[in-house]
Amino acid sequence: MNGRKTYTLLDADGQPQESGTKGRWGGHHRTKIYGRLDCPTALRAIARGGYVRNRVFFADEATAIAAGYRPCAACCPDRYQEWKGDRERKGDRGGDR
Repeated sequence: MNGRKTYTLLDADGQPQESGTKGRWGGHHRTKIYGRLDCPTALRAIARGGYVRNRVFFADEATAIAAGYRPCAACCPDRYQEWKGDRERKGDRGGDR
């Protein structure tokens, strides 16, 4: 990208793509959870030395959802409750992940 800083973001298929723009949402690859970049739970995990290896980024929330990630209950409680309600209405009771 012509010497400009690039960022690796996941696309809707969960594949890494180079971007000239920072991601606006973060996620955890192993748990398939996405949330705000300032999520207190994620920041605590990072401070303890964990999480970073599995951290991914998304350009927008719609892309995170399309890639199969669910909202974080800590930093996106309204979105999480909606996601959880949708699963219960569909009869999917396979845990929160």
